[in-house]
Amino acid sequence: MFGQVLQRYPILRLLIMLGIGIACGDVCPYMLSLDMFGIAAVLTLVFLFVCFYRNLHTLFSIVLLVSCAALGFTLMGWKLGALEFPFSENETVYRITIEEHPEEKPRSILCRSTVDEIWTSDSVMVQLDCKKLFLLYFQKDSVACQLKRGDVLWVNTRLMPPRNNNNPDEFDYARFLRHRGVCGTGYVAGGHWQRISHLIERSFPQRALDQREQIVEYYRKLNFKEEELAVLSALTVGDKDDLSEDIIETYSVTGASHVLALSGMHIGFLYALFWFLFSPLWKRFQSLKPLLLLIIVSLLWGFAFLTGLSPSVVRSVVMFSILALSSLQTEKPLSANTLIVTAFCMLLYNPCWLFDVGFQLSFTAVAAILIFYSKLYALCPSSNRIVKKLWELMSVSVSAQIGTAPLVLLYFGRFSTHFLITNLWVIPLVSVVMYAGVLLLLLMPFPVLQQPVAWITEKLIGLQNEGLRCIEDWPYASIDHWWIDIRMVVLFYVAILLVYRWAQVRIFRNMSMALASVLLLFSYNVWYVWSNSSKSGLAFYNVRGCPAVHCLTGGSHSWLACADSLPDTTWLFRSLDAHWSRLRLTSPQVITNGYTGNGIFFQNKILLFHGVRVCMLNDNRWRFQVADAPMTIDYMYVSRGYKGDLSELSGLFNIRKVIVDSSLSPYYRDRILADCRKLQIPYRMLEDGYIRVTL
Repeated sequence: MFGQVLQRYPILRLLIMLGIGIACGDVCPYMLSLDMFGIAAVLTLVFLFVCFYRNLHTLFSIVLLVSCAALGFTLMGWKLGALEFPFSENETVYRITIEEHPEEKPRSILCRSTVDEIWTSDSVMVQLDCKKLFLLYFQKDSVACQLKRGDVLWVNTRLMPPRNNNNPDEFDYARFLRHRGVCGTGYVAGGHWQRISHLIERSFPQRALDQREQIVEYYRKLNFKEEELAVLSALTVGDKDDLSEDIIETYSVTGASHVLALSGMHIGFLYALFWFLFSPLWKRFQSLKPLLLLIIVSLLWGFAFLTGLSPSVVRSVVMFSILALSSLQTEKPLSANTLIVTAFCMLLYNPCWLFDVGFQLSFTAVAAILIFYSKLYALCPSSNRIVKKLWELMSVSVSAQIGTAPLVLLYFGRFSTHFLITNLWVIPLVSVVMYAGVLLLLLMPFPVLQQPVAWITEKLIGLQNEGLRCIEDWPYASIDHWWIDIRMVVLFYVAILLVYRWAQVRIFRNMSMALASVLLLFSYNVWYVWSNSSKSGLAFYNVRGCPAVHCLTGGSHSWLACADSLPDTTWLFRSLDAHWSRLRLTSPQVITNGYTGNGIFFQNKILLFHGVRVCMLNDNRWRFQVADAPMTIDYMYVSRGYKGDLSELSGLFNIRKVIVDSSLSPYYRDRILADCRKLQIPYRMLEDGYIRVTL
C-alpha cells in the first residue's frame, strides 16, 4: 500500500527524506560552510544529470533522495548554528534593542530584544555580525514599566542559553526557544540598565505588529465588552493577549481551541469569500482568471500583514496561495500533491517548522480531509440542501478529527468528546464573525453604519461563548490526562490507515493487517501502562518558588507536602501534569505543616513517610538548637529562607543527605555546598534534575 502511495505522489518521497534530514540535523547539528555546500551542490547536480542522461533511474532516485536528506540536515544546521553566542560566566555589558512591545509579568517586564554589541571585561567592544534574539526579564518597577519597543539600552547582566528544569516529562522549553530563533535568556536587575536612544525606524514585521495593534485599538473604541473584544481580536487578527484563563479553558474543553488560533480555517473563510466575489468575473472573462487569482493572493497576504505576520497565518496563506495558483490547471486544484509541495517549500524556507505543533496539526488535518472526507460524505447522501450542508460540515469535522486526534493527545493529553456538536455550533458563527470583522474595517469611513454591525458582532460572539459554556457543562465534555508517546502516535496512524485500507478493499489480507495493527496498538498501550505504573517513594521536583515533597504510595493517590502554609502550586501542577498523567495519578492532595494521616506525619516541617524523615528547611527555626540525642534526618531539603550554615544544625540533627533547592540564591547555595563538602555530607542539587527515591 505504501509503495503505491509513493508511486502516485512522487514528491512525497522527497518530503519524507527532507524531514528525516531535518530531524537528524536537530539532534546532531552541523554547520556546513557555504563554500563546501556550493561544491557539494554542483557535484550532486552534475551526477544527477549524468544518471538521467544514461538512464540510470535507480541510481538517480537514490542520489536525489539522499540529497534531499542532506539538504534538510544542512538547513537545520545553519538554522541552529545561527544561534551560537559567546556566553560569559560573569555579568557583562551589552547593547540591546527592544524589538517588540514589552510584556508585563507578575514580577518582571519581558522584553524580546536583540544584542548588537558586547563589552568584554577588558573594555573591548565586540560588534556582532548579526543580531541575536534574547528574552530579557527586567526587574519590575516604575522605570522599567516605561520601556518601549525601539529603545536602545546598555544592560549589565549574565546571558544564559535556554535550559530546562529537567523534571520528568516536562515541556522542552529550551528546544522550543531554539526553534524560534531565541539564543537565550537573562535577568536585568533594577539599576543595571540605561537607555541610550530610541529607534524610530520600524522593520517590516514590526510595522505588521503595529497594524495589528491599531486594529485592536480600533475594536476597543467601538465599546466591545472585555470578553467579546478578546475573542474578536483572536478570531480576526490573532491577538490572544487579552483572553482570560476561563474562556481559554472553555474553548479547550469543548474542542474549539482551533478557532482561537488564527490559522488555516480562518484563512479558508477569507479565501472562500474572495473566491465567491471574483469567480463570476473569470467565468465570464476567462482571460482575467490569472490576474484575479493574483489579486486574491495579494489580499490574503495583506490580511497576513494586518495580523502581524504570525507564523501560523503565514503558513496558511502560503498554502492557500499555492492552492489559488494551482487552480489555473484544469484538474482538481486541492490535491495531495498540492499539499505535499506546500509542505516541502515551507520546510525549505524554515526547517524548524517541522517541529511546530501548529504546522503538524494543519497539515495532518488537511491530509485527513483529503483522504477521508469523500468516503464519509458518501455514507449519507441527501437531496435536502440543509441536511446536505450539515453533513458536509460533519464529514469535514470528523475527517479532521481523525487526522489530528493522535497529535492532540500527544501534545495536550485531552480529547473533547463533543467536538462534532461544538463544530456544528462554532464554525458557522466564526465564519459570520470573521466576515463581520472585515465589514467593520471596510466601514471605517462610515461610523454611523459601524455601530449596528459592531452590536450584532458582539451579540454573535456572546452567543458563541454561551453555547460553548453550555457544552462545557455537559457530562464527559472532555477526557483529560491522557498520556501517549511518539511510538503510540505512529501506531495510531498505522492502524487508522490500515483500517481505512480494509474499508476500501475488503479482502482477508487487508482485514488481517488492520486487526493486527489494532491489536499491536492495544498491546503496546497495556504494556506501557503496566511499565509506567506509579511506585511507592518520594520525589523532589525542580520547580523554583514552590519547594515540595511528593509522597507516592504506588496507587493513584498521592500527597504533596509543601513547606509554606499557603503554597502557590499553580506552576508546580502545570509543570508536572504530564508526568502525573503518565503515572496515572490523580491530582495530588496538597498538605501543609501539621498534617497527620494516610501514613504521613508532617509536623514542624519534618515529614515522616514510610520510615523516611525529610526536614524541609526554609526558615531559621532550627539554628543553634541542641538536643540530648540528635534526630536522624534522611534528607535535609534546603530551600530559600534559611540563612545559616549546616554546621549550626549539628547539635540537633544527624543529616545523612542534603538536597539543595533551586530557589536558593547563588550565595547561599555555595555556602550550603561548601558546608556539605566540609562535613562530608552527600548532596544533590535540584538544578541538575528532579530526584526520585524508591521506598
